[in-house]
Amino acid sequence: MPELPEVETTLRGIAPHVVGQRIVAVEVRERRLRWPVPRAVDELAGCRISAASRRGKYLLLEVEGQGTLILHLGMSGSLRLVNPNVEWRRHDHLAIRLASGRELRLHDPRRFGCVLFTRGDPQRHKLLRELGPEPLGEAFDADCLATAARGRKLAIKQCIMNSHVVVGVGNIYACEALFMAGIHPTRAAGRISRARLAALVAAIREVLGASIKQGGTTLRDFLHEDGKPGYFKQSLRVYDREGEPCRVCGGPVRRAVQGGRSTFYCPQCQR
Repeated sequence: MPELPEVETTLRGIAPHVVGQRIVAVEVRERRLRWPVPRAVDELAGCRISAASRRGKYLLLEVEGQGTLILHLGMSGSLRLVNPNVEWRRHDHLAIRLASGRELRLHDPRRFGCVLFTRGDPQRHKLLRELGPEPLGEAFDADCLATAARGRKLAIKQCIMNSHVVVGVGNIYACEALFMAGIHPTRAAGRISRARLAALVAAIREVLGASIKQGGTTLRDFLHEDGKPGYFKQSLRVYDREGEPCRVCGGPVRRAVQGGRSTFYCPQCQR
């Protein structure tokens, strides 16, 4: 699943090519995504894309004088900038043709992504209004996490993966950050000291920042027709390394299942 660094990398990849561009046409070949693609999307021809941003794992394309496109890549989606004469691939569902002569195409094999449109403040949209703070923003700090964790028996990994607590900390990055902070993933959130929570906040920032710089862990393509994989996976410390030696103590990395997701950790380094 594309996680926050993949979405941020996608944003940085497409923004220079779409912001300021006039939409020539919108072609929708499949409306049945997670929610039906609204007809309002078809009516954006002639309008200019004035800004591109991200909130959590949602991409926001502001259309001047009209509203905002809200895109989510779902489980397996991606965006590509291609020439219009490039043959559509199976599972290419939507294309936004730009005055530059290129098209922004959404590819989503599982159709768990979405393309929605709002004429109001996108931050007040039902999908965005209850999201927690951005993990790389000033609002997410030790006090914020301590308040969310106070008195809770919920495992700390589930806590930081809750989008109401903080957005965009997916499974890979939760495992990595907890290892860096030396915190066992099953420890109750309410039983962790503020000092250790501060270390976890710093670890989350570090692991997400490093992944964004390296292009993410699961990215397939956002700009070129021959998609390129992310590179952060080469430096993962515990994720997907069950049975391999811990890079710190040399003991075996373990795997457990939490909330239906695989958790990777070092029982010696994480307490």
